[in-house]
Amino acid sequence: MSSIDALAAKALADFWSDMGVIDADERRHIAAGVAAPRPAPRPDYYRPEKPAGPRPEPRRLDNNPIAEARKLAASAATIGELKRVIEAFDGCPLKQAARNTVVYDGAVDAPVMIVGEAPGGDEDARGLPFVGRAGQLLDKMLAAIGLSRTENVYITNLVYWRPPGNRDPNPAELQVCAPFLARQIELKQPKLLLTAGKFATQTLLGTEDGIMRLRGRKLRFRQEGIGDIPCVPMLHPAYLLRRPADKAKAWDDLLVVAGLCDELGVVRGAGL
Repeated sequence: MSSIDALAAKALADFWSDMGVIDADERRHIAAGVAAPRPAPRPDYYRPEKPAGPRPEPRRLDNNPIAEARKLAASAATIGELKRVIEAFDGCPLKQAARNTVVYDGAVDAPVMIVGEAPGGDEDARGLPFVGRAGQLLDKMLAAIGLSRTENVYITNLVYWRPPGNRDPNPAELQVCAPFLARQIELKQPKLLLTAGKFATQTLLGTEDGIMRLRGRKLRFRQEGIGDIPCVPMLHPAYLLRRPADKAKAWDDLLVVAGLCDELGVVRGAGL
């Protein structure tokens, strides 16, 4: 190789090296006018085999628990079937930390339906709603106006598994459980709906008004396909345990419920 050719080769090698086209070894070979050695071919066992036949369709995962809840709720023809469907449902994250699924308590054919917020510790342990101190107070409140979960009251919640630390259910948890509650109301079509506490009241009635403004008022719950249902918001019994001074307000609300029961033809007992 002449000196001119050598300079040209070195300049070309430097250019390619600066552009990242060749590595250092290749640069030295080109500058010296020597062909770079080719890498040895890979053995046959490195060659990937082509799959035989058509490529299989990718497996589609069901990642829409709300749609699944709607489908399962619609499949239940009775409250008993719906209870079994909810107990088998795994689409709500709350179930992972809960001990039991808490669906309902009371008379299945009861004309009065109470909806609370979520199970607490006692409810999670026993698998029934409103069985702790707040539930015992609720039973006394109902008994005062001739109502009972053994005869004419059906009790459930917005969600069916205890939220960690007894926190409020978040929007995603409410949405995934909503089809089950809607189906309960559709199957029962109660004569009277009672909402226990601010959270259940605001969620079911779609309002941001506080419970102190709504308590004891004769309102209407609307659900597509079943028409309006009379609804009375009540102070939550757990709140009354913390604020016993407001039990007088709760008694006023119970008198409204008793009068509305009589208007709607709900048979009440003698009361306390």
